[in-house]
Amino acid sequence: MNDTEIDAVAPRDVLVVGGGPAAHRLADSLHARDGGRTLRVTVVADEVHAPYDRVALSTRLADSTADLALPATPWAEGSVRLITGERVAEVDAAAGVATTANGLELRFDDLVLATGSSAPVPSIPGSEHIRVYRTIDDVDALVAETRELAARLGRAPRVVVAGGGLLGLEAAGGLAKLGADAAIVHSGSWLMSAQLDEGAGRALGRIIAAQGIDLHLGVRPAKVLTGSGGVVGVELTDDRRVDADLVVFAIGITPRDELARAMGLELGPRGGVAIDTGCAASAPNVWAIGEVASFEGRCTGLVAPANAMAEVVADRLLGGAAEFTTVDDATKLKLAGVDVASFGDALARTDQALEIVYADPARGMYQKLVMTDDAKTLLGGIFVGDASPYASLRPLLGTELSGEPAAYLSASGMEAPAGDELPASALVCACNNVAAGTIRDAVNGPHGEHEAGCAELGPLKACTRAGTQCGSCVPLVKKLLEAELKKSGQTVSRALCEHFPISRQEIFESVRVLGLASFDEIIGRLGTGRGCDVCKPVVASVLAAQHGSYILDGGRGGLQDTNDRAMANMQKDGTYSVVPRIPAGEITPQKLAVIAQVATDFGLYTKITGGQRIDLFGARLDQLPEIWKRLVEAGFESGQAYGKALRNVKSCVGSTWCRYGVQDSVAMAIRLELRYRGLRSPHKLKFGVSGCARECAEARGKDVGVIATDQGWNLYVGGNGGFQPTHAQLLASDLDDETLIRYIDRYMMYYIRTADRLQRTARWMEDLDGGLDHVRDVVVHDSLGLADELETAMAAHVDTYEDEWAATLADPERLRRFRPFVNAPDPDDPRSAAVSGLARVEERGQLRPARPDEIARGEAVLVAGPTIPVRGDDA
Repeated sequence: MNDTEIDAVAPRDVLVVGGGPAAHRLADSLHARDGGRTLRVTVVADEVHAPYDRVALSTRLADSTADLALPATPWAEGSVRLITGERVAEVDAAAGVATTANGLELRFDDLVLATGSSAPVPSIPGSEHIRVYRTIDDVDALVAETRELAARLGRAPRVVVAGGGLLGLEAAGGLAKLGADAAIVHSGSWLMSAQLDEGAGRALGRIIAAQGIDLHLGVRPAKVLTGSGGVVGVELTDDRRVDADLVVFAIGITPRDELARAMGLELGPRGGVAIDTGCAASAPNVWAIGEVASFEGRCTGLVAPANAMAEVVADRLLGGAAEFTTVDDATKLKLAGVDVASFGDALARTDQALEIVYADPARGMYQKLVMTDDAKTLLGGIFVGDASPYASLRPLLGTELSGEPAAYLSASGMEAPAGDELPASALVCACNNVAAGTIRDAVNGPHGEHEAGCAELGPLKACTRAGTQCGSCVPLVKKLLEAELKKSGQTVSRALCEHFPISRQEIFESVRVLGLASFDEIIGRLGTGRGCDVCKPVVASVLAAQHGSYILDGGRGGLQDTNDRAMANMQKDGTYSVVPRIPAGEITPQKLAVIAQVATDFGLYTKITGGQRIDLFGARLDQLPEIWKRLVEAGFESGQAYGKALRNVKSCVGSTWCRYGVQDSVAMAIRLELRYRGLRSPHKLKFGVSGCARECAEARGKDVGVIATDQGWNLYVGGNGGFQPTHAQLLASDLDDETLIRYIDRYMMYYIRTADRLQRTARWMEDLDGGLDHVRDVVVHDSLGLADELETAMAAHVDTYEDEWAATLADPERLRRFRPFVNAPDPDDPRSAAVSGLARVEERGQLRPARPDEIARGEAVLVAGPTIPVRGDDA
């Protein structure tokens, strides 16, 4: 209907009405393609929130602090203007003016309607008491009301959710996790009846019912029953009554097409703005995208079509001719540990379609492929209980499979052929419309900032946007990455190094099973040669993690890197830093005085770290024992800032002092730090504990984060700062102290056993098939049956922990390692304070290493640490 010509001189004004994901995708695309050069874009949202990810609403039920905001790049960088909390009430298309309910007038040359949809509520008696599940505010209100009901009633609130589709299952599952007794009322004969066939729907129903959620199928709510205290139940269309304290409707969507109706635009048969293949409406220079758009008589509430429409309109506004030709109905749901997915012609409506079905009710598994009548071309599929084949099969939709269809179903127990090469046009990420060819091109480079191509999963996702929304395609993206690296000669090997043809995980398991206790034994059984700087520290870490013995004994000293050998971090001038452990950052004035005196006596530079500890810089190797002797005698122990181990547990003051604190975060942080201190791992570990949702300890930026709730603790895992920051993800909610400790034990030991060399927890979880869901299955649901074994391993670490510096000071032979030369005096001999010749410059009241130019100008001074008289000096 519309073709837009771009005037290179006078920018056009584009007004986007609506602030949902579709509007965000359009703004983001225009920002990336145009950057405000030819188009002035304004986005008007009636919600007070900036655009957020509605697909992730269920995470807000589990964690009321979850940040669902989509990237703010378009408005943060100034090419798009964002207005929130304003509802457009009237549009004069002829004049190109839109007016908000507050009287704000906005001019436009092009108007994009992205008003989304609303949650329908039927007109039944008592409907004024019905709650809905649609927006952040809806979810927050449900959480608050559920908790208020629990407190007032003194029992689990009874919640009835009307709707057994995607939204209804998410709402019921989330409210059940909050402690409610949930029930689902669904008009269909089985759950998700729009996406699943009867066999799959019945299988899903058995799984959901087994989790304690009651199902009432083939009926609808007829009346909401109330009493003096509020809602008391729901009367169904078959005259049965279901007790309820809260009623939630999640029965689909109603397109918000009020503006379009007032403008006289053509509407779809079931509502919504009718659009053509260019996503243009029936009036000039008016477009519609997302849930309000009706394409071929149908509105859809899925992410992929909304994103595709946004990309088409962005292209059209910039003079292109992109088309929207089909609606992708693929659906994937993860609910309380249950995988559900469907794609293509899942219900086998194609003439003479052939269905290959594997069902195992005992295992709660149902898998089906829909093929052409010759069993060659893939038309669709359904998965319940195990959706692992979904990511690989979905891009093959419409192509011929190279092997027997049943071999592609994990339930069959057969092995799928490895010969299926995805065509370049195969859609890998439907959410962001990323094809296999785009991913291959990004790997082979150059692409964006990566001149040599993206050789790792993180940069590949950032460059292509594949896997950055729902995440279901990440396993396939990883497979494509590894395949392309292999093609280019970059062999994707799990070998640790040239001396070990196996991975760190395999080395760890072999050491555990075979009882190997030295590097010579390990390389003799598992590798070849003498080892290198890669494998030696890894083996040292594996031995320390399993045996808990002193890291420099038994020939292990030679395996360590510089920092571990010195049990201190070497600085740029060859001196070392000293970091005593200060659990949770809590320290007495007396201990502070000891640190101050040690720093003064040895001329050390002091700095409070981001981990709530005090770092002492500038110590010589031979000074370390004397410094640590004084610190250990004062009750300190090694903070292991030098090791791939637990560094610290950061804490706010929690309920001890803070008026907002709901739990004692300091006590919990101290407990965690004292439990996991000395734990050797593939990479450094940082924990955080916050006493309330304000999150002052920044726990969601840590490998393990703990945030207090009114009911206990929320456990987050897999976060980190650094070069590639990652937010930790919620693993479990409202845990008591003992369950929290138990889950952390399992999580840490599973990471230590299975991660690669120098792999942080965030990257480890990203590389795991299933990611967070897999970790939750292992840690919370004990899907691998490892829970007792992992807990026993952690208990052994706790029982055998020994402070490394205390152990060093107690053994004269161990102390000899800290002599700078063979015939150096013992640390107790005053001659150990001989002048070192280190150049220092005073700055801000402290001494720091001098720069070369300062030394050349004679500005530096020579320092030797403490001045101690030696024999022969005058008294």
